[in-house]
Amino acid sequence: MTSPDTRGDREKVVSKLPSWLRQELKIRAVQHRIDMQDAVEAGITAWRGLGSNLSPIDTSGAESFATFLPEELWEGFRADCKDRGVSMIQGLAQSVQVWLDNHPAPAVKRPAIVRRIVVCNQKGGVGKTAITAGAGEALAEDPGVLVPVRVSKHFAAMMQEQPDNGHDPLALEDLPGLGQRVLLVDFDPQGHLTKQLGQEPLPMDGDSLTNHMAGDAKGDLRDLIVPIDDTRFGGRLHLLPACTDAFLLDVRLASVRAREAALERALSAVESDYDVILIDCPPSLGLSMDAASYYGRRRPDEVSGNSGVLIVVQAEDSSADAYGLLTSQIEDMRNDLALDIDYLGLVVNHYDARRGFIATSSLQSWMDIKDPRVVGVIGDRKEQKEAVRAKLPLLAYAPRCEQSVALRALAREISK
Repeated sequence: MTSPDTRGDREKVVSKLPSWLRQELKIRAVQHRIDMQDAVEAGITAWRGLGSNLSPIDTSGAESFATFLPEELWEGFRADCKDRGVSMIQGLAQSVQVWLDNHPAPAVKRPAIVRRIVVCNQKGGVGKTAITAGAGEALAEDPGVLVPVRVSKHFAAMMQEQPDNGHDPLALEDLPGLGQRVLLVDFDPQGHLTKQLGQEPLPMDGDSLTNHMAGDAKGDLRDLIVPIDDTRFGGRLHLLPACTDAFLLDVRLASVRAREAALERALSAVESDYDVILIDCPPSLGLSMDAASYYGRRRPDEVSGNSGVLIVVQAEDSSADAYGLLTSQIEDMRNDLALDIDYLGLVVNHYDARRGFIATSSLQSWMDIKDPRVVGVIGDRKEQKEAVRAKLPLLAYAPRCEQSVALRALAREISK
């Protein structure tokens, strides 16, 4: 069945396609950044050019499928199906499979140097843990599954959207997961990240990250790392749990040689296993924050923005004071040790415009800071609190909620 299409010389074609094949076509087209109708057109053209019939495809349960094709292509395809003795549904399924075979899923892009993202603010309660967990989850999602993302203007441009095509820069897009291998490091002795993800803190009488940083390791750091089990992360999301001995970290670091490099020395043993390592920092301006800042510095041959600090704030006045103290410490590290420490951006968390002028004016103040710029605004919604209560990753508990959608956008902003 066909109907005229107002877009150029194409006509609307209605046939049937198995749901599993249609879903695979949809995902693969997005992965290659082309329109589904163009993929079908290319598949039919390639199928018509084959010299022999293909093996039949199981089309049982095929459902209605509509697309737009050039006017002459559909008629030629119908004739070829008749000549080859196959139904049009079978011919269409084979055509789609030909395109899929010719366009395998692209490999996940891996960074040349492991990305180290230091999530910080010396003010407690701003939601550093939620941002660390959510960004890590978004980075690790299955690249073979489409997930809803609220695409920013920048990301829309990256996806080659034209500014005058009616595209809403804040509309939802279904995009493939990023498929990164991610390690979340709970660097806070309070262990909120560990508990939120349903894990137990490491025992005081065992091994810990603190011991490795202090030069008193009792074993391999890999033995302390646990996977976050959920099919959407596919074994790519891991956690290094906290231990309450981290309350003593600053004291123990005071006698350590080159103490600012202690975190790097400890984590260097596992860096080759991951694409991204996110550090959930404690609300502190002590030696532990120095070690975290040093770990996020730009290494030789590392491109700007690959690693650095991600500062979490809220749209209220006290966050501005804490931000000033933190950036002063980072600037001191930069100057004293001649380091390149990049700001990956500001994340305004727990934002709710219904709180009135204080919230909206504070948000504007953060937006007015151009370096670092705001890379994410995360709303204050109930799903995050529910996920914490359930001890589940937010993106597994409520994958389509507003916070999950915003966290995926944030992950893409800091991964570009």
